[in-house]
Amino acid sequence: MLDLLIRNATLFDGLGAAPTMGDLAVSQGRIVAMGRVDAQAHKTIDAQGLALMPGIIDNHTHYDAQITWDPAATPSPALGVTTAVIGNCGFTIAPCRPADRERIMRNLTQVEGMSLDVLRQGIRWDFETIPEYLDQLERQGAVPNIAAFAGHSSIRTWVMGEAATQRAASDDEIIRMQTLVREAMQAGAIGFATSTSPAHNGEGGVPMPSRLADDRELRALVGAMGESGRGVFMLTKGGHTRIDFLESLAADSGRPVVVAALLHNRTNPDAVFADLNAIAQANARGHALLGAVSCCPLTMDFTLASPYPVEGLSAWRPALGLKGRALRDLLASTAFRDGVRAELAKPASFRLFNGEWDQVQVVEVSEAAHAHMEQRTLAELAARTARHPLDVMLDLALSEDLKTVFTATLLNSDEAAVARMINHPDSLVSLSDAGAHLTFFNDAAFGLHLLGHWSRDLGALSLQAAVQRLTGQPARVFGLAGRGVLAPGAAADLMLFDPATVGRGPKRRVHDLPGGAPRLHTDGLGVHGVWVNGVQVADASGALSLAAHEASGRPGQLLRSVKH
Repeated sequence: MLDLLIRNATLFDGLGAAPTMGDLAVSQGRIVAMGRVDAQAHKTIDAQGLALMPGIIDNHTHYDAQITWDPAATPSPALGVTTAVIGNCGFTIAPCRPADRERIMRNLTQVEGMSLDVLRQGIRWDFETIPEYLDQLERQGAVPNIAAFAGHSSIRTWVMGEAATQRAASDDEIIRMQTLVREAMQAGAIGFATSTSPAHNGEGGVPMPSRLADDRELRALVGAMGESGRGVFMLTKGGHTRIDFLESLAADSGRPVVVAALLHNRTNPDAVFADLNAIAQANARGHALLGAVSCCPLTMDFTLASPYPVEGLSAWRPALGLKGRALRDLLASTAFRDGVRAELAKPASFRLFNGEWDQVQVVEVSEAAHAHMEQRTLAELAARTARHPLDVMLDLALSEDLKTVFTATLLNSDEAAVARMINHPDSLVSLSDAGAHLTFFNDAAFGLHLLGHWSRDLGALSLQAAVQRLTGQPARVFGLAGRGVLAPGAAADLMLFDPATVGRGPKRRVHDLPGGAPRLHTDGLGVHGVWVNGVQVADASGALSLAAHEASGRPGQLLRSVKH
């Protein structure tokens, strides 16, 4: 007898073929039949024409810490995600010696917008090395499948200690880092990830360790990864990192390179397409590169106590690491403000915030006297008072002890440009950042947004093309054999949804992190069921309780990489 039989569904295969009506049968975690299935099952669902697709593969998450205390990887499974790739940008928690735990956590607090108290209470440190970390994940299990990158910043810290954020590596240190990359690949890491982005700073504004690596170090470590004959090199690039250099790494290693984060900037609208065109030319020469793009506008909530959108500005650097009176005095100073204004007046190839004050809004004030400013843009408030928007923002925040909450639409606000990006043949729909920036934004429902907003509402791509972008394409890129496709023999990672209503709900704040700390949450719309390896993990009401998975040992698998 079958375990599960879904009848009368509109089947999307994940490979881009036109949908067909039919049934899908599951036994022992795998799809065993499709089409017209004449059999009995322990559970039979009449889909009544609802769409059935492979589960979403979220290829850019930061669940590395959260997964150790939250095997459910909340909220991703309820949003259709059946596989999450962790370790992106190289911001991992392994390898890590006990003496470095506080440093690793403090860096994550800054670069990924995570609460230090949450990390201290939540992380289970039952490992030191990358193989031990992967073993821990496999032992504890998870609701979704997990695939993990080896992370450059943690590897650098393990080898170099404090010097990891201060200087280039010596030949001997590079050799030791290569050994760690090889060990990670042997243990099943999905590849090697790093960042050269100037927006990526650790505690006190000190650059994340990977930003100190020179080209020689990157070439050596990507080469060590490629020796295994498998793996993907993932890099979040700064403006100084050239596509032709990344193409040379792909050529030398024989491995694909995923280039993040390619986002559209209205003040420099051609830059992202220049990168995508360079990536296309590299592929034409036989060197595999993909540009990681987002289908969501990059919108962040922030306060001036933790102003992630502007922390990548050189002029803001003196404020990083300051607290209390020292920080308030600096924010009040004319010289500081003039420096920020001057930098924003100059064009840049990439930065998160580009002086678009009409895209920055006051969300929540802490003083009743300022209530009239809520839901107003800084550009509007500045025009009313004949002041510069920067002064309006800083003066308001200072008057409220930096408790004022702002929201900014930073990038990807031009929908015509984003439509071009998500349809580019060498782009990879990505960048959910699920598990990070928990109090700033939540794009974990990026896949539902692609299916609903971009496919159904705007018609920017067909539904079968949208499904392929979320399933078959990332499965192929990351070597996830038997995933991302509806076919006999494939893993039964599935999402049942209503194309007429699928999408993401409004954001809201919940308090379910360790210690009751808050995070932003988005509900999935139009999702009727999610299965991981044949086990249902969500229904139309949302995620099923973790207790419901205990009998099956939590259905997700650690997807250790194999040669492909």
